[in-house]
Amino acid sequence: MDTPILLDRNGLLAAWHRLVATAEHAARDRYELNEFGEVAANGCPSGTRQLAFTDIYCQLAEQMGHLAAMSVPVVTPSFGIRVPDVVWMAPEKWEGLEGDTPVPFVPDLCVEVLLDSDRQREMDRRVASYLEGGAREVIVVRPDGRLEFWGAEGRREASAFAIALSLEPLYCQVSASLSTIGSQVCDDIHHRVAEMTSARDVRHDLVQWESKQANGNPPLKNRATSAQP
Repeated sequence: MDTPILLDRNGLLAAWHRLVATAEHAARDRYELNEFGEVAANGCPSGTRQLAFTDIYCQLAEQMGHLAAMSVPVVTPSFGIRVPDVVWMAPEKWEGLEGDTPVPFVPDLCVEVLLDSDRQREMDRRVASYLEGGAREVIVVRPDGRLEFWGAEGRREASAFAIALSLEPLYCQVSASLSTIGSQVCDDIHHRVAEMTSARDVRHDLVQWESKQANGNPPLKNRATSAQP
C-alpha cells in the first residue's frame, strides 16, 4: 500500500478545485480536505449550532467591524483545508481573494463552535494548525457554552482582541438535551407525532361530515381552511 503524500498549499488547492468541480454548489461547505488531499465530510450543522455561530459572527462583526465571515475554507500548513465556523481578519488580507477559492492562509481569528459537533475529538489539532498557519487567536466554544481563548503561548484568560462574547444558554441546553436523552427524545417525538396525526384525522373526518351536511363538497381551498385547528 502506497504511503500518502503530505500536500503543500498548491497541492491542496488543486485537490480542492477538483472537488469543487464535481460537488454541487450548495454542498461545497460540507467538505474539508485532510493534509493528504483526501475528502473529509464536514457534516451539516444542526439548526442550534447554526444559530450559535451566527450569533458569534454578529457579535464579532459588531465589535470588530464587518470583516468576519462564516464557513470559509482556509488552507492550514499541516491539517489540510479546513472550514472554521467563523473567521475574522484585517481588511487588507481580504483584498484579492477569489470567491470560490479557499483562503490560502489562516485568518487572524478563527472560531469553532462544538455544540453537537463531531469536531471535539480533533480540536487540539485544529487549534494547533490554525495557530501554526498564522492565526493570532483561536476561540473554542465548548458544548456547555464555555469559551476558550488560544494563542501561540497556549490558553489565555481572555481574548487578545479585547472582545467580549456571550452565548445564549438555550443553545447549550438544547445541545445537552439531544446528547443525553437520545432515544427518549425520539420516543417522545414519535408519541407526539402519533397524537398529532390522530388529531388531524379527527379534524379531517369532521370536515368531511360538514361537507356532506352541506349537500356537496366545498372547494379545496375551503376544505384546507376548515381543517386548520
